[in-house]
Amino acid sequence: MRYTAFVFDAYGTLFDVHAAVRRHAGEIGPEGQLLSEIWRAKQLEYSWVETLMGSYSDFWALTERALDFAFRKVPSADRSLRDRLLEAYWHLDCYPEVPSVLKKLKAGGARLAILSNGSPAMLDAAVRSAALDTVLDDVLSADAVRRFKTDASVYEMVTTAWRLYPDAVSFQSSNRWDIAGATKFGFRTVWVNRSQQPDEYENFSPALILPSLEGLVTTS
Repeated sequence: MRYTAFVFDAYGTLFDVHAAVRRHAGEIGPEGQLLSEIWRAKQLEYSWVETLMGSYSDFWALTERALDFAFRKVPSADRSLRDRLLEAYWHLDCYPEVPSVLKKLKAGGARLAILSNGSPAMLDAAVRSAALDTVLDDVLSADAVRRFKTDASVYEMVTTAWRLYPDAVSFQSSNRWDIAGATKFGFRTVWVNRSQQPDEYENFSPALILPSLEGLVTTS
């Protein structure tokens, strides 16, 4: 492998952000997918707005706030499921290929980390639930700098902690905006385009586009 330092976004890249709603789909009803999409969209929007304003609330608080908005936007969804949906978010499913890909990278001598907007407690729960704690070297949370991606200070956590130049790091994310921010910072970037979205942010193109993390080992 050319790269020996691999950093992964967490939500949407390693962990399926829609798994929480899917577990309760039968009780939520036909608009469950819409509820989940709004929940995710608002969670991200709130993180961007907080950073733009120079304000900060941890990612769990934003996750709760986003779900409350989603329930207001989708009144047919049973609001009594709120606590169960939030509990499910602490134990999101990882995508099927994730454990094997990380193990192969680790076996090849790579150093592995998560870099996420998620709060430390959220990330710890997700990592342990997916049994990824044995292969990860670091789990870095934006909470440490009280800013969210795409602020450069978040990406800088990696280069500071590992004492590397940005171009020595391969950064993987399913979020195109995150890839844009990481590209601008100087990372080699891999866009994991799981939902086959059209490309954007043409000025900050990824080095590689994959439909999943499969193939990362042979292309790095």
